[in-house]
Amino acid sequence: MSRRSRLVAVCAAAILAAACRQDMHDQPSHSAFEVSSFFQDGRSQRPPLAGTIARGQLSRDALFDTGRVDGEYAAVFPFAIDRAVMTRGRERFDIFCAPCHGRTGRGDGMIVRRGYRQPPSLHGDRLREAQPGYVFEIITAGFGAMPDYAVQIPVRDRWAIVAYVRALQLSQHVQVAALPPALRQALPDGDREANAP
Repeated sequence: MSRRSRLVAVCAAAILAAACRQDMHDQPSHSAFEVSSFFQDGRSQRPPLAGTIARGQLSRDALFDTGRVDGEYAAVFPFAIDRAVMTRGRERFDIFCAPCHGRTGRGDGMIVRRGYRQPPSLHGDRLREAQPGYVFEIITAGFGAMPDYAVQIPVRDRWAIVAYVRALQLSQHVQVAALPPALRQALPDGDREANAP
């Protein structure tokens, strides 16, 4: 072996030997509630600093984040509802809600037809008259057999679903007198008269 080769081998061995230290690997660690002599209070788990907010728990806008205003269910949406919001709401409704509630909101989704407990129709008077904040809270926290969707559905998408639910409800309960004249004229005569106020 040449002198140069031996020098390269010695340098490589020195570098590798330095990398084999176990100081970081072997440092002491504690379970969450284990006693520790490192801190004066004897606890290994440290309390959060005052004012600490857990990730995902920052609430900058109570209406947007909770669906409530001054502790009451909100009667308004926290942002303007436009075509993009409605499209997103329909898409999210079809993914998360339609399996139970059905695509029309009547509570006849596919898993209900396969034996799962039937949810109430979204077209009943109680839910049609409920504030948007109430519907938002039900999506967020769940109710009865319905699980919560706070983790699966971001806040803005939950509001988009609420807007779409309102559109579904309106589509099944609109009064003919509330329609623009052009749409009223397009209705068959029987429908125009049956739904007249």
